[in-house]
Amino acid sequence: MSQVLSLELSDEVYAVLQQQAEVAGVSLAEWVATSIERQYGSPRYEKSQTEIEKQAARQRFRSHAGAINLGYATGADNESIDADLAIAYNDTLEETN
Repeated sequence: MSQVLSLELSDEVYAVLQQQAEVAGVSLAEWVATSIERQYGSPRYEKSQTEIEKQAARQRFRSHAGAINLGYATGADNESIDADLAIAYNDTLEETN
Protein backbone atom coordinates (compact mmCIF):
# COMPACT_ATOMS: atom_id res chain seq x y z
CA MET A 1 0.00 0.00 0.00
CA SER A 2 1.23 3.52 -0.66
CA GLN A 3 0.08 7.01 0.21
CA VAL A 4 0.25 10.31 -1.65
CA LEU A 5 1.90 13.23 0.13
CA SER A 6 2.11 16.82 -1.09
CA LEU A 7 5.04 18.93 0.10
CA GLU A 8 5.74 22.62 0.01
CA LEU A 9 9.47 23.26 -0.34
CA SER A 10 11.54 26.40 -0.58
CA ASP A 11 13.00 27.15 -4.01
CA GLU A 12 16.48 26.43 -2.67
CA VAL A 13 15.59 22.99 -1.32
CA TYR A 14 13.66 22.13 -4.48
CA ALA A 15 16.64 23.10 -6.66
CA VAL A 16 19.04 20.95 -4.61
CA LEU A 17 16.73 17.93 -4.75
CA GLN A 18 16.15 18.42 -8.47
CA GLN A 19 19.90 18.52 -9.11
CA GLN A 20 20.47 15.36 -7.06
CA ALA A 21 17.72 13.56 -8.96
CA GLU A 22 19.19 14.62 -12.30
CA VAL A 23 22.65 13.37 -11.31
CA ALA A 24 21.12 10.04 -10.28
CA GLY A 25 19.09 9.90 -13.49
CA VAL A 26 15.71 9.57 -11.80
CA SER A 27 12.64 11.74 -11.39
CA LEU A 28 12.42 14.21 -8.53
CA ALA A 29 9.47 12.29 -7.04
CA GLU A 30 11.42 9.02 -7.13
CA TRP A 31 14.47 10.67 -5.57
CA VAL A 32 12.45 12.20 -2.71
CA ALA A 33 10.47 9.00 -2.07
CA THR A 34 13.63 6.89 -2.05
CA SER A 35 15.41 9.35 0.24
CA ILE A 36 12.53 9.29 2.73
CA GLU A 37 12.32 5.49 2.60
CA ARG A 38 16.07 5.32 3.17
CA GLN A 39 15.83 7.68 6.15
CA TYR A 40 13.06 5.71 7.84
CA GLY A 41 14.03 2.22 6.63
CA SER A 42 11.90 0.35 4.19
CA PRO A 43 13.55 -2.93 3.08
CA ARG A 44 11.81 -2.87 -0.30
CA TYR A 45 13.76 0.26 -1.32
CA GLU A 46 17.21 -0.95 -0.31
CA LYS A 47 18.05 -2.23 -3.80
CA SER A 48 16.65 0.86 -5.54
CA GLN A 49 18.52 3.13 -3.18
CA THR A 50 21.75 1.27 -3.88
CA GLU A 51 21.22 1.51 -7.64
CA ILE A 52 20.48 5.23 -7.41
CA GLU A 53 23.66 5.77 -5.42
CA LYS A 54 25.64 3.75 -7.97
CA GLN A 55 24.21 5.83 -10.81
CA ALA A 56 25.06 9.06 -9.01
CA ALA A 57 28.62 7.85 -8.34
CA ARG A 58 29.06 6.84 -12.00
CA GLN A 59 27.82 10.24 -13.13
CA ARG A 60 30.24 12.04 -10.80
CA PHE A 61 33.08 9.84 -12.06
CA ARG A 62 32.20 10.47 -15.71
CA SER A 63 32.16 14.22 -15.13
CA HIS A 64 35.94 14.05 -14.67
CA ALA A 65 36.58 12.54 -18.12
CA GLY A 66 38.57 14.98 -20.23
CA ALA A 67 39.17 17.28 -17.28
CA ILE A 68 42.94 17.30 -17.80
CA ASN A 69 44.47 18.74 -20.96
CA LEU A 70 48.20 18.17 -21.38
CA GLY A 71 48.37 20.68 -24.20
CA TYR A 72 49.46 18.09 -26.71
CA ALA A 73 48.09 14.90 -28.19
CA THR A 74 48.97 11.62 -26.54
CA GLY A 75 48.77 8.13 -27.92
CA ALA A 76 50.20 4.65 -27.88
CA ASP A 77 53.13 5.49 -30.18
CA ASN A 78 56.00 3.45 -28.70
CA GLU A 79 58.70 5.69 -30.15
CA SER A 80 57.16 8.74 -28.55
CA ILE A 81 56.77 6.92 -25.24
CA ASP A 82 60.38 5.71 -25.37
CA ALA A 83 61.59 9.25 -26.09
CA ASP A 84 59.62 10.64 -23.14
CA LEU A 85 61.01 7.94 -20.85
CA ALA A 86 64.57 8.61 -22.02
CA ILE A 87 64.18 12.33 -21.31
CA ALA A 88 62.73 11.66 -17.87
CA TYR A 89 65.43 9.09 -17.09
CA ASN A 90 68.16 11.48 -18.24
CA ASP A 91 66.72 14.28 -16.10
CA THR A 92 66.72 11.95 -13.09
CA LEU A 93 70.37 10.99 -13.69
CA GLU A 94 71.43 14.65 -13.97
CA GLU A 95 69.64 15.51 -10.71
CA THR A 96 71.42 12.72 -8.80
CA ASN A 97 74.91 13.63 -10.09
